[in-house]
Amino acid sequence: MVPVGIIGDGYTAADLLRILGNHEHVRAVKIFSTENIGKDITEVYPSLERLASLTCERTDLEALKRECQAVFLALPHGLSVPYVKELTEAGVRCIDLGADFRLKDALVYEKYYELAHEAPEMLETAVYGLPELYRSQVAGAQVVANPGCFPTGAILALVPLLKAGLIETTGIVIDSKSGVSGAGRGLRLTSHFCEVNEGVHPYGVGTHRHAPEIAQELGAAAGGPVQITFIPHLIPMSRGILTTAYARLIPGVGAAEVSQAFEDLYAGEFFIRLLPAGVYPHTRWVYGSNFVDIGTFVDEEQGRVIVMSALDNLTKGASGQAVQNLNIMFGWEETEALRMGPVFP
Repeated sequence: MVPVGIIGDGYTAADLLRILGNHEHVRAVKIFSTENIGKDITEVYPSLERLASLTCERTDLEALKRECQAVFLALPHGLSVPYVKELTEAGVRCIDLGADFRLKDALVYEKYYELAHEAPEMLETAVYGLPELYRSQVAGAQVVANPGCFPTGAILALVPLLKAGLIETTGIVIDSKSGVSGAGRGLRLTSHFCEVNEGVHPYGVGTHRHAPEIAQELGAAAGGPVQITFIPHLIPMSRGILTTAYARLIPGVGAAEVSQAFEDLYAGEFFIRLLPAGVYPHTRWVYGSNFVDIGTFVDEEQGRVIVMSALDNLTKGASGQAVQNLNIMFGWEETEALRMGPVFP
């Protein structure tokens, strides 16, 4: 059993423990906290009873170096860098569920996160942890930057078309709607029940921190800059993200070419489910799972393609993808502990 640690005790940490409780090769040995020190994790999350038996401790990097082969960092942006730097120097492999290693340009990170990056030299060697695109790099990585939840849905929806050169690289519009758990467990006015229930609203319009991450990866797929407009919305549900992306087709491209591009890139990908023509994704169909459901609609008359994706923001959008990356890093079956079906209805 490979011993792993978790720094942080929010929703993503809880989902990590839910998944790792069924892992044949991993044992979670440490979880670090700031607000729940001394509490059993099942006191913080009763749902983890019989899945995890850990006491929340004050962060101790020396203990992680001694006892762990890998560490998940489930922290707000800006906090992971010093931990990752010290842990990797000691040979501990790190999967950062935060934003500190996703962007390759330290200046872009500083612009969007309003914080100077403490180790810009590490950005080039950190691997962006979207397994369906970077599986071979993840396998040998010392630091994996787990993608953001919005970017996971948007990138997987658009990369096949950009790689195949089927759409224009300008004027791409990405509309995403997220459940409230994406805001984390901390108390804040905007996530109170009365502020969220029975309403939907956009936020971070033109300024959301996931926009440059999406643009970075779509640009890599296209082989050059990609112009996007990204609009996130908060919707009154606990989990899930539904993304609808709009793009203009290159003249002469039709539904057959679009369908083939998705089949070519995602053939054999267990966690990506391409829906039949006329069937479009629903967040309920992926709830609690590591699946991404993708549907497409091609308007040949107007030369437009619409791609829709659904995922669970805490699983494929965070902790499930992190475990998927861990499996790849240690050479295990990629689906280990992740074959659970969605909860429906």
